[in-house]
Amino acid sequence: MTLETLPRHQRAAVDMIEWERLAVPEARRLRELGFDQGVPVEVLHRARMGSGPIACRIGRMTVALRRAVARSIRVSTAALPAE
Repeated sequence: MTLETLPRHQRAAVDMIEWERLAVPEARRLRELGFDQGVPVEVLHRARMGSGPIACRIGRMTVALRRAVARSIRVSTAALPAE
């Protein structure tokens, strides 16, 4: 499942990021925000328009991601880190 298709308010962990699908600035931004394998993530809000951004929580931060970027982030609900 990708971050784009993760249901709202369901916690998951980043399984893998398809870095090759991202432009260099996008990949750099994800790394700076702390996106990496095993990091907990949760979708908080989706824009009403089908192509709008997705707001998600990573750690204690809330960030907005373009849907194309969210499509490159694979997540798993089975591998959640302990709280």
